[in-house]
Parts: sequence; structure tokens; C-alpha cells
Amino acid sequence: MVEPKLGDRALFPDLEATAYLAHAAISPLSDPVCERIAEVANDYGRGGMVGFARWAPRLREVRQQLATVISAEPSEIAFVANTTQGVIDIAFGLPWRKGDRVVLFDGEFPANVTPWQQAAEEFDLELCWLSLDAFQRSVEEGLAELERALDRGIRVVAVSAVQYKTGLRMPLAEMAALCHKYGAEIFVDAIQALGATPVDVSSGIDYLSSGSHKHLMGPEGAGFLYVAERCASTLKPRLAGWLGHQDPAAFLMGDEPKLRYDAPFTRGAQALEIGTSNVIGLAALGASIDLLNILGVPAIHAHVDAYIDQLEAGLVERGFRSHRAKVPALRSTLLSMTVPDDVRLSKLGAGLRHRGVVCNTPDGLIRFAPHWPNSHGEVPKLLEVMDLVLSDLRGRA
Repeated sequence: MVEPKLGDRALFPDLEATAYLAHAAISPLSDPVCERIAEVANDYGRGGMVGFARWAPRLREVRQQLATVISAEPSEIAFVANTTQGVIDIAFGLPWRKGDRVVLFDGEFPANVTPWQQAAEEFDLELCWLSLDAFQRSVEEGLAELERALDRGIRVVAVSAVQYKTGLRMPLAEMAALCHKYGAEIFVDAIQALGATPVDVSSGIDYLSSGSHKHLMGPEGAGFLYVAERCASTLKPRLAGWLGHQDPAAFLMGDEPKLRYDAPFTRGAQALEIGTSNVIGLAALGASIDLLNILGVPAIHAHVDAYIDQLEAGLVERGFRSHRAKVPALRSTLLSMTVPDDVRLSKLGAGLRHRGVVCNTPDGLIRFAPHWPNSHGEVPKLLEVMDLVLSDLRGRA
């Protein structure tokens, strides 16, 4: 296998874009990931349940890989379909009391909002909204605002590790410490971080959910949920399925009937594994994590940060306004910009795509999200493309 190298897209030989900068949406699949998908699919094609019997046990390795990525234990990891499923599992799995209060942040991606709104309606909870602007200005100001809310009594704080729109990296360790000081718990949506921005749940994170199709560079439909061991005993698996019971498949093996419906639930995260997992997707995710481990997430983050340094400077010179955090500790691998006043965002995005630069335009901003295959040498060429597109758009105007 070709070894992965920072700034080298040799493992993406079929990638059409000149500069692919949409890893915050969906990452392209590397050759090793595609090969793993084909390998598992071929085994299923040849043997049906024989293929399942070969690959299902290997998901234990993927569970261990995911635990290592976030500094957790494998027993604290459950496989889920996507980030949202993990949010739903916790929002509907906590032992709520009427009137419990949940902190949400205005500007969060809806995946980490809608389930809490639904839980609030179902369990008669109160939602407390905070602005992300305070954190954008300074860590101290953001934490002070959060502490004022916590001082009034909060059950859970729900936050993304990295904000999808601006790329703001939230100070999770400090937020977790504040939550615990006031008897609250913290839930983290980590999909815009994992794989490119380090996240360590040992800093005090209670719950975390993530899909695999962004910076983890796996296929869609394969995600995981983390539940800290200290929180396991209080979790109420209201949305559990048959795999949530202890030894759920015992009745499918052996000589004697063993079917029962009263087996106790597994303790903790794995009580929320409701049914058959996406074996193909999870096995492929394991192949992607192998590549990330060779490179190292801190090294990936530093590589992308240097790429963004160049790109941000070039775009500011061209009249764009950056939303990147001024404090390096609050920076992720996303760069979001406000476009010049005389440029229409949708037309700019379309013009860039037409010329081979793939990026996104979330909620009024243009967002660039490179990853380890992106070479620093792309940036001057990207800026040349930007000049051509801007000239074309302004000429039409």
C-alpha cells in the first residue's frame, strides 16, 4: 500500500477536483477505504452470512480504534448510524426531571439542536440559548457567560467541538470543568473535529457523538457514540433495541432454546446499539483511521493550519473578511469568509466548482476545509482561480 503523506493525494487517484476543500461536508474516499469496502462486499457476495461471520468480529478492532481516537475505553463506545442518532440517544436517554434546563448555542448545526428541542417537548424541559459570539471574542468572555447560565441551574450543556459555520474550536476542557463544578453534564457533537482536530474525552466530556464521513474520511452511515463510564449507570435506554440486552444473540446459538424477552440491558453506551450495524461502513472507517494514525491528528492539524494561514492571507488581500479565531487554540481546520460586497456568494461557489475548486457556502459564508491530502502548493493556484472567477463575475455585473 502507498503510505499516506501530508500534502500528497496519491491515495486519491480518481479525485477530480483540482483543490478539494469540502471535507467539512463529505470527504472523498481514499483507495484503502474503497478497497476495504470492496473486500467486505465481495465476502458478503460470496458467502452471505459467512461474510458477516468473518467481518462482524473485526468490528471490535474498529471499536478500539474509535476509543483510542478520543482517549476512551472500548466499553464506552457504541456504534450508531450518524451524529444525529447519537444526539437523539442521549437526549431521550437521560433521566430527566420536569423543568430540567439544557444549554444550546445559537448558531449550532441543527443536528445538535433538534433532538434537544424534541426532548424538551417530550419531558417538559427548558431550553436556555447562549450566543457563540462571546466565545468568538475570547475564551474568558464565553466561559463567563456559560458560568452565569450554569449558576442558575443546568442539567446538560450541548455543544459542537468545532462550529460548522465559522470553524470556531470550542474550549471543551474548560467548559467541561465548569459544567461539573455546577453539577451539569456536557454533550459534544464532534463531527467537525475528529480526524483533523484533536479531541480528548478524558478532559471531562460526558457524552460525544460523531459520524465518519467528514474529517474521519470514512463512508456515510457509520458513526459512534461515547458515554463516559461514570455516566453509564444513570442512562435510561428508552430507545433500545434487541441488541441492547445482555448477551442478545445467545438464543441464536447452542442446542437448547434460550429465547427470552426479560434479559437486562447492557450497561452504558452499548445498550443503545439498537440493531445490526453497518459492517461495511464501519470496516471501511477502520481503514481510514489506519491512515490517520500513521500521520497523527496533531500533525494533520498543523499541516492544515499552515495551509489555511496562506489561504486566509490571500483572500483577505482580495477583500474577503475572515471569521477565523484570532487565538490559535480556538482554530480548527475550517476557514470561513464573508465574500466582498459586490460578489454574489452562490455565483462565486458555482464559479469555483466549475474551475475545479470544491468548497461550501453554509449560511451566507464561503467555507474552505482542507485535509491532509491538500498540498500547500495548491494555495497559489487556488488564488489564481479565485482571481479568474472574481474577474468573470465582476465583468458580468
